[in-house]
Amino acid sequence: MAEPKRKRGLFVYFFAQNEADGCRAMRNLLGGKGANLAEMARLGIRVPPGFTITTEVCSYFAQHRSYPKSLSGEISHNLQRLEAAVGKKFGNADNPLLLSVRSGARISMPGMMDTVLNLGLSDTAVRGLAKQTDDERCAYDAYRRLIQMFGNVVLGLGGRKFEELIEKKKAVRGVKEDIDLTAEDLKDLVDRFKELIAKERGADFPQDAFRQLDMAKDAVFASWNNRRAINYRRIHKIREQWGTAVNVQSMVFGNMGEDSGTGVGFTRNPATGERGIYGEYLLNAQGEDVVAGIRTPRPLPLLKEDMSGVYEELVSVAQRLEEHYRDVQDFEFTIEKGVLYLLQTRAGKRTIQAAVRVATDMVEEKLISKEEALRRVEPAQLDQLLHRRLDPREKFEVIAEGLPASPGAATGEVVFTADRAVELATDGRKVILVRRETSPEDIHGMAAAEAILTSRGGMTSHAAVVARGMGKCCIAGCEAIKVDEEKGKFEVNGLILKEGDLITLDGSTGKVIKGVVHTVEPVPGDDFRRLMKWADEVRTLGVRANADTPEDARIARELGAEGIGLCRTEHMFFGEDRLPHVQRMILAEDPEEREKALKILEPMQRQDFKKILKEMEGLPVIIRLLDPPLHEFLPNHEELMLEINDLKLKAADEKLIEEKERLLHRVESLREMNPMLGHRGCRLGVTFPEVYMMQTRAVFEAAAELISQKREIYPEIMIPLVAHERELSILRNEMEDLIDEIMEEKGVSFEYKIGTMIELPRAALCADRIAAVADFFSFGTNDLTQTTFGFSRDDAEGKFLPIYIKKKILDDDPFEVIDQEGVGELIRIGTRKGRQAKENLEIGICGEHGGEPSSVKFCHGVGMDYVSCSPYRVPIARLAAAHAKLEEEEAGQRKQ
Repeated sequence: MAEPKRKRGLFVYFFAQNEADGCRAMRNLLGGKGANLAEMARLGIRVPPGFTITTEVCSYFAQHRSYPKSLSGEISHNLQRLEAAVGKKFGNADNPLLLSVRSGARISMPGMMDTVLNLGLSDTAVRGLAKQTDDERCAYDAYRRLIQMFGNVVLGLGGRKFEELIEKKKAVRGVKEDIDLTAEDLKDLVDRFKELIAKERGADFPQDAFRQLDMAKDAVFASWNNRRAINYRRIHKIREQWGTAVNVQSMVFGNMGEDSGTGVGFTRNPATGERGIYGEYLLNAQGEDVVAGIRTPRPLPLLKEDMSGVYEELVSVAQRLEEHYRDVQDFEFTIEKGVLYLLQTRAGKRTIQAAVRVATDMVEEKLISKEEALRRVEPAQLDQLLHRRLDPREKFEVIAEGLPASPGAATGEVVFTADRAVELATDGRKVILVRRETSPEDIHGMAAAEAILTSRGGMTSHAAVVARGMGKCCIAGCEAIKVDEEKGKFEVNGLILKEGDLITLDGSTGKVIKGVVHTVEPVPGDDFRRLMKWADEVRTLGVRANADTPEDARIARELGAEGIGLCRTEHMFFGEDRLPHVQRMILAEDPEEREKALKILEPMQRQDFKKILKEMEGLPVIIRLLDPPLHEFLPNHEELMLEINDLKLKAADEKLIEEKERLLHRVESLREMNPMLGHRGCRLGVTFPEVYMMQTRAVFEAAAELISQKREIYPEIMIPLVAHERELSILRNEMEDLIDEIMEEKGVSFEYKIGTMIELPRAALCADRIAAVADFFSFGTNDLTQTTFGFSRDDAEGKFLPIYIKKKILDDDPFEVIDQEGVGELIRIGTRKGRQAKENLEIGICGEHGGEPSSVKFCHGVGMDYVSCSPYRVPIARLAAAHAKLEEEEAGQRKQ
């Protein structure tokens, strides 16, 4: 079948087995669900016939608050095609066509928008359905589901009131499961549901099928802008203007007895990536029963025992879909009276562990290329691959076990509502969200929590799917725990845990543990190493690490760092054995006294540098000299005043009081109105040259010692906060004289570089002048962002940046993602002018932006030599750099 082309001016696209107006290439127009339904229909796979209303209608409605004039006629025309395909009439009482109305955005947003099933049923049509199916119970079960979903989704009553009526009915009847309710029970529930709607909304449940369809369509389009969808888009950076499509399909029924059922499956395990069909199903049920967690489903392989023929057909279809799409598929199906229907397929959301394994396995299976494998793994997801795991040496008390829905380990305080999770997480507390089952309304709390625990649901429940997509640890279907969300507690085997109690979850095994359990770093496997090797073969941008200790350096090297792009020396001054000497140095009244303190610190610094240089043997190490204001090493001014007052009140030793007052005077003399723009960085080196000389001597004596041991060492000195080329020139001349003395004294010779951080707008604008006296530039994007925006990071992130992002003044936090228009333009200017002055100037970045994927792409595009980031973000930067190179090559091919 030839691939169809988009029809201009058309807002509705039809699909049925072996017939489709659309195809998978139209996902932006038809949404992922609609495009894939059309594709499956074109492949001859049995799908319930239907039609898709395009995403353009959603965007049109958002802009005009009305629908295109032609839409009503197009819906009527395609409804007639649908009636002809199935041999039933919509709104007919004797032979009713029932419809489902579902959302479908171009990027999958599982459970975030709304669905209504069984549209077209009424007090008369339900009797026709009972006669048509010869199953009165199935008919009234479908009708009560319609009223319940319609009341919840379309009329906004919420689901709890309907569930309470069901629970009361089961209690009266003495049964536990919904499927144990009889046709008469369901008839009574239908009446109760209609009474509830009339009472709460002051209007009856609509009996007209076309009115139901119109209202359901409106509700599903409107759900694009419900709270949970907005939160999900924010978390996953999905554009608001894309909108959702609406898919209208003929209903098939999985609740027509034991030869019917419904399920959700994956072509490979979404948690591990292991090959083989994976999922869950329920007999005599409709689709929402599986994901809602109301009944605990059965593992999909057991379907072979219940319906062997259907199972073999499902396995065959699943394999065909994976080979066609060349990716793991997440599919939904319904079995009606022994006949299999596919309701949906999409690229399966998976953990990063699974993503890496699937990508590398599919290369081995010759389904995809190495380059495609790299594209299949999102760089930011690699952060999740380095999930911590429980320390095997720890002893702990397992209080329950559930399904290992999403791997990782997490400890936190128990909370029972999504809002409370957000509230406590905002205060910096780690929480674990405990629910009977989660719903799309909980998305904001799930994002805030460290992990999720549910007492109901399975491996394909809402909690499991969303947690895997977020990279959160999750245990689902832990039936041993009895959750009382209203009272804020859960009970397991007589043990009661309340909000604030600490628990630990092991998402890899399903274990729920009382109290805190320490965790250890993960060990990446062969699949990860293979993928990273392919990334390194592709990328041209170097990746270094920010590391201040030998341990950080070791980890960085193990994770593929090609050197250290930033070693912050001030962190070495805060040790208990060093801080008193640092304070003596700061409080010194003259250079001689200052030198005495520095002589004590120098051997300590030398050992620090020796260990780090040794750990990174053969690779460059950039050491930034002292940067922060000196007052940061002294006691807090207010606390010191209070201490002196307290000593005076207690008539303490006069000598001690005098010493404290002298310290207070010095603290006051060093206080600044704006210390971030004050006496720090190279300004310290200019005014107190002995500090920088001590550090320089420590670095190069350590290097000389290692070189004398025949080690390959590449030390580089970075001078911070340079605004004027003369600052760098003066300090460089002093350092070069000292380095020459050390080489002569130690009888060794070595290569070294002296460069600067570009973290001030003036430095970027005058980069050509600074480059004349620099061997390298390293853009310090944290401070460059502060000085470009005029933001104080600590104040901005706590007070107004979240509001700026919410109100769309800014798209992202500029301290997390490079502001390419402002800060990025300064980087472009600095890079261009620097290279104009010195063609071989080495240029990199050492702010935490160096590990953020879109910022890495920007650095590649600017032409930097490397990015530098924290050790655990090194793999992210390596993969992001490979993505940037692949995108560059693709763009070049498109231009040819």
